[in-house]
Amino acid sequence: MRARAIRQADRMSHRTLVLLRHAKAENRDGIADLDRPLTVRGHADAMAAGAWLAQSGHVPNLVLCSPARRTRQTWQQVALAFAEASAAAAPDGDIPESSIASGVDPEAARAATDLQVRFEPAIYYGTTEDVLQLIRGVDDTVSVLLLVGHNPTISQLSALLDPTLTDDVDGLRTSTAAVHRLTGSWRDCGPGTASLLTTHTARASGV
Repeated sequence: MRARAIRQADRMSHRTLVLLRHAKAENRDGIADLDRPLTVRGHADAMAAGAWLAQSGHVPNLVLCSPARRTRQTWQQVALAFAEASAAAAPDGDIPESSIASGVDPEAARAATDLQVRFEPAIYYGTTEDVLQLIRGVDDTVSVLLLVGHNPTISQLSALLDPTLTDDVDGLRTSTAAVHRLTGSWRDCGPGTASLLTTHTARASGV
């Protein structure tokens, strides 16, 4: 009975799905699409995206990332921002003034030191349904999931999860995070099941 009650509580709990489009990438002739690197601005914007996620308390327990070079580099910069936020949180549990001043959520920042990352080809090669299947396979111990991917799939997925969204022909811009809230198990994730809480387009200053 207790195990059943725990499973039911798990299904009713709220989970957060962060969909992040990769940062601005180069598009030079002679470079395969899979190998396109980030631009200088792209690196800076990706780090700004990570800083915003840390400040907003959206540090993930699990990261699903496309194996493309630009998404890997986007995640690397986001991870650097998480590491900086974690360093700003005192190891003894106290909240330093610098952390408060910067707006960093210290609990979320400290969680960044215990991240699992999986590079999933389906995010690059697959359809929206393929990516949904990845999400549905996530363990329910994960409360915040970050998925780093590409257009049009990632924008289509965001619109599918919350069909009340206004159509945008351009979809999510580079370095844009769409934060969705899911009630229940990850295996319940599907059309209309995860409302959009907020979006944020990260742009580094002075680049």
